[in-house]
Amino acid sequence: MKVSPASFDGQSIRRVFDEATETWWFSVIDVVQVLTQQPDYQTARKYWNKLKERLGKEGSESVTNCHRLKLPAVDGKNYLTDVATAETLLRLVQSVPSPKAEPIKLWLAKVGYERMQEMADPALSLNRARQTWQQHGRSDKWIAQRMTGQETRNKLTDYWREHDIKAGQEFAILTNIIHTEWSGVSVWFRRRMVAVTVLNGVFIHGTSFFTSKQSGCHGGGRPVRVQNQAGVEPSVLLDVS
Repeated sequence: MKVSPASFDGQSIRRVFDEATETWWFSVIDVVQVLTQQPDYQTARKYWNKLKERLGKEGSESVTNCHRLKLPAVDGKNYLTDVATAETLLRLVQSVPSPKAEPIKLWLAKVGYERMQEMADPALSLNRARQTWQQHGRSDKWIAQRMTGQETRNKLTDYWREHDIKAGQEFAILTNIIHTEWSGVSVWFRRRMVAVTVLNGVFIHGTSFFTSKQSGCHGGGRPVRVQNQAGVEPSVLLDVS
């Protein structure tokens, strides 16, 4: 998932788009910081923690609907941060007395309205996804393969649902089994293996790595250095013989 900050009255609000569910997740603390008009991030974080505790005691679904994702902070590091959808934030905003409440509700409602339009006309969602991938520099061939893969995945998960397999953990378990049988590694490992760099300087994308490995292109047991999305190389070297 890619972090794509949005701006509200000059204040940056971190958000992440989940391509799998086509959902925007917003940083709750960033929204609280706007509502409280608090320039200090840590003070806004403490305010949210107290509010979350109070709402949790009241049994508010707004709190239980929040998730935690790693988002970049001002120091450049990623930290687990509470995130919520626009719909959940619309309910949370009501718990914070603020002159900014109505403007930000309108801002969030616009995001929700666009999502409702896409639900009514799925073609809008497909067009937006295509445009987003193009903006990220993806080729038409990659986009076509991505959409075909998603359609295949949808058919598979529909079959699972018809046989009373629950979405979430059970889907994840089955997906991991399929992926491990296909590639020899778990989904957890694959997601961290975005790309590999052969020590002689040849760069290969992660998906090509598995194909090349199976066809023997990396013979001789040459080690490869794994890179994550941030380009940071872990110390471990993998033997791909």
